[in-house]
Amino acid sequence: MESTNKYFFKDMSVMFGRSMRHIFRSMDTIITVCITPIAMMLLFVYVFGGAIQTDTENYVNYILPGIMLMAIGSGIAYVAYRLFIDKERGIFERFHSMPIARSTVLWGHVLTSLISNGISVIVIILVALLIGFRSSAGILDWLAVFGILSVFTLSLIWIAIIAGLAAKTPDGAGAFSYPIIFLPFISSAFVPTDTMPSVVRAFAENQPVTPIVEAIRNLLSNKPVGNDIWVALAWCIAITAVAYIFAMRIYKKYKL
Repeated sequence: MESTNKYFFKDMSVMFGRSMRHIFRSMDTIITVCITPIAMMLLFVYVFGGAIQTDTENYVNYILPGIMLMAIGSGIAYVAYRLFIDKERGIFERFHSMPIARSTVLWGHVLTSLISNGISVIVIILVALLIGFRSSAGILDWLAVFGILSVFTLSLIWIAIIAGLAAKTPDGAGAFSYPIIFLPFISSAFVPTDTMPSVVRAFAENQPVTPIVEAIRNLLSNKPVGNDIWVALAWCIAITAVAYIFAMRIYKKYKL
């Protein structure tokens, strides 16, 4: 036990390298993750944008935070799928028979997903720049944006790990991401919540996506963030903590 703990970070780097090689061997994964959010962005900007009234002059500036969250929601589905494949092929048992820190098998997937989703977000920002996105945010604002996105991604990754470990089929492993991808539509990501019916508005204003979107939007516009950033971080940290506990409990079954 002492030996495995001593080499935890070395073991994790090996698992991270293994997962990253899988990503680079199939770059179509990142391309696929980007296509749908980019298509949605183009659709809303060029088809629906003129009919939607917001407090921003440029509609792409308004919807970009929600589009980035959609991309992350799509990307984490692959975490669940890859974990399911590892489980079904007996990879867990093989690694657990070796003198390594066993949790590094999961952390390798976590770090890989953070990197791959970060690449997807950067691609989407570049496309947004091509169609008119402009930001007056400073370096610290951008760092805060990527910090929020990283914590949000981390929270979804641990949910994906639960899905991947508990799923019975490959389709079941990835299906959990559909509600997550849908959540931005019932938030302030595409339209202001005050235009929604009262029941829908109550849900939209009290679910995690809305404060995350508002915090990122205000940071990119160089406006006061208010309490949104703290509410966003509280949601993400709480989801991460709960999902981590459940994921590790399920994972312990494969240590036997």
